[in-house]
Amino acid sequence: MGARPATSAGDDQRTVFDLDLIKRYDQSGPRYTSYPTAVEFDPAFDATRYAEVCRETNASGRPLSLYFHIPFCDTVCFYCACNKIATKDRTLVRPYLDRVYQEMAMQSALFDDDRVVEQLHWGGGTPTFISHAQMRELMDQTRKHFKLADDEHGEYSIEIDPREASGDTIELLREIGFNRMSLGVQDFDPRVQQAVNRIQSEEETMAVLEAARAAGFRSISIDLIYGLPHQTAESFMDTVERIIAVAPDRLSVFNYAHLPARFMPQRRIDDDDLPRPEVKLEILQAATERLTEAGWLYIGMDHFARPDDELARAQRDGTLYRNFQGYSTHSNCDLIGLGVTSIGMVGKTYGQNRRELDAYYEDIDAGRLPVFRGIELNRDDEIRRDVITRLICHFRLDFADVERHWGIDFHDYFGRSLAKLEGMQQDGLLAVDAQGIGVLPKGRLLIRNICMAFDAYLEAKQGPVGFSKVI
Repeated sequence: MGARPATSAGDDQRTVFDLDLIKRYDQSGPRYTSYPTAVEFDPAFDATRYAEVCRETNASGRPLSLYFHIPFCDTVCFYCACNKIATKDRTLVRPYLDRVYQEMAMQSALFDDDRVVEQLHWGGGTPTFISHAQMRELMDQTRKHFKLADDEHGEYSIEIDPREASGDTIELLREIGFNRMSLGVQDFDPRVQQAVNRIQSEEETMAVLEAARAAGFRSISIDLIYGLPHQTAESFMDTVERIIAVAPDRLSVFNYAHLPARFMPQRRIDDDDLPRPEVKLEILQAATERLTEAGWLYIGMDHFARPDDELARAQRDGTLYRNFQGYSTHSNCDLIGLGVTSIGMVGKTYGQNRRELDAYYEDIDAGRLPVFRGIELNRDDEIRRDVITRLICHFRLDFADVERHWGIDFHDYFGRSLAKLEGMQQDGLLAVDAQGIGVLPKGRLLIRNICMAFDAYLEAKQGPVGFSKVI
């Protein structure tokens, strides 16, 4: 019997936590929601070029994906690194939504009417900060400007803060078309909640989860964060056990990146209250092993899913995809970003909207698309994006498949990258042979490190700048 090919190693959906390896490889690096990353975006890619690209993509007839950014929050969570506006003043929503509708009209005019929206996401901020009437209105306006797929084929998701959503809210969201949601929990420990200014009871969280199940939401995900003030492995596992008991379809266990110089709310967190690096690793190890034991699979990049979840199935059959909305089964969509700071991915480009509310309003009021920077991918960018996407989604890479698709000799093209993997291969993170690369169970948690070997922009820098730790 011949040796098992390296590419089949990626089919092993187990995850092994090797503490020594993780300590050695724990460095800063991109999350690869895009390649090239947003660090490379340039004002040379402007609204004019963006509009040209959008029109050019109509020849493809590809389906569309819509992302709406709702930036408002009632209170600020001190750990937050999102683009948000903390306010009690709900009258700020009306002028914002009016501008979003104007942007929607401008954006939809660039795309043929028969291009169907297969994916839609409301993020923030807190999307449910807006009123029930405004939620209905926003979805009505979306259907006015775009053709949405039916409920069976569409993937329509929303981020939920349980403190801002009642049972009636959940029923309304299902009625207007949402069929997936992610619930922000972070940690049930009252001491942790107090330290990060997010007081949220288990009861109100579970009430939203049960309401979503009763309303027929097809997928419910829960978000947790490790590395917050006062957390220990024991205290965090108490939260994990309570989440396991209610069995969500998916789980995200995010690493808290403490960057107070960049994110002002984080300055309210006392550095002395943060768990030490070795405690963070204990927390991650305990959570990963317990979730795996309880039946969830590690999909990658902090995400776990049930083996029968569509993400797990897509990973097994090689159709999983990753973009700014996270892991998805809709790989062939052009993504339109709507609202302040949103990022779109249309054709071979990324384009980002204005990040300041006043500047966003100024562009919209002048009848201009608010895209202010982005990047147009060259051929090398496209090839490397494809390789990184395959690895981060499937934990395997078939050289011949890449060679056929791009007309390259993999070993000639990526000789330097393969050389960077030699140490990782010796450490048991991955297997490489003549057929391809397979990420082994020890390497799954370190997939960002593996992808970094193929990143041409990191190679040109004096070390990665502004990225969070990989673990």
